[in-house]
Amino acid sequence: MVGNSLNREAVLEALGKVQDPELGRDLVSLGMIEDLEVKDGKVRFTLNLTTPACPLKDEIRASALAAVEALDGVSAVEINMGAKVPVGQSKSEHKNIKNVIAIASGKGGVGKSTVAVNLAVTLAEKGARVGLLDADIYGPNIPTMLGVDQLGGALDDKILPGVGHGVKVISIGFMVKPEQALIWRGPMLHSAIKQFISDVDWGELDYLVVDLPPGTGDVQLSLSQTLELQGGVIVTLPQQVSLDDALRGINMFQELKVPIFGVVENMSYLETPAGERLDIFGSGGGERLAQMTGVPFIGSIPIDPQVRIGGDTGMPVVLSHPDSPVSRELVEIAEKIAAQVSIQAVKE
Repeated sequence: MVGNSLNREAVLEALGKVQDPELGRDLVSLGMIEDLEVKDGKVRFTLNLTTPACPLKDEIRASALAAVEALDGVSAVEINMGAKVPVGQSKSEHKNIKNVIAIASGKGGVGKSTVAVNLAVTLAEKGARVGLLDADIYGPNIPTMLGVDQLGGALDDKILPGVGHGVKVISIGFMVKPEQALIWRGPMLHSAIKQFISDVDWGELDYLVVDLPPGTGDVQLSLSQTLELQGGVIVTLPQQVSLDDALRGINMFQELKVPIFGVVENMSYLETPAGERLDIFGSGGGERLAQMTGVPFIGSIPIDPQVRIGGDTGMPVVLSHPDSPVSRELVEIAEKIAAQVSIQAVKE
């Protein structure tokens, strides 16, 4: 029998006791509940998560369902799952870019671009609107890794980015010959970064992933002056010399007052066909760096030839071999980063 007590207020009160485990607040105060309807014992509503890449999506849905089903008079519950990514970017001239995630390393050759590409593609695959800015002016590899060889043209005095695997992308690689060496001083780099942001029609983006050049130089400073960065990710290898360089990257973000989402250790180990793990570059360095600096450690990426093949052919490994250990690790890293973006936005 349907009780008279079943109404919108009762449902909202029940949902107000369900918390998002990562954000530490209830679904109602976070504004996650929309289009609530209560009629003849049937309850219908939309549950908008703060990211389509939420790793706890099923857990949150199950908790919301259980809370509503426990109410007297409920005969059926229909939950439509959606996502509304919060805005972290506060610079008014770039409000169309909700959140900016910078991928950095202290030195080259550690797989920073690989992490950036697979992060961007993973977020897009899960339904987010994603852009990828190749800020590595001297070594622009992103077009090759995404399988994009040209821009999208121009519209109303704006450059249209290229698009690969659902990700909008801009790179100096679209504008110069592959063999051309760019010998640019700081002011030219600063101008290029500003143009990549202001003169490109990005549309509405939930996330702009920025692949920074190695080191701590002009591009990093220009980016932080042009956009508000929601957070940075440091990519390193396990060996000590890589960690020394990665520490400089962490110090750079801290000096620029950019939150650090975490350390990613790439090429952590090689698993042989016999199941043996070979620590080619040492082991545990990324975790030691995280512990030493108080920065979260968010993943170890194993060595897999398919990562290199995917980068060379423009088919990122998370798409070409989605069930491989390396892809599962990359997806988990992407989910952790997306969660940190949401946590950062809620704090603000």
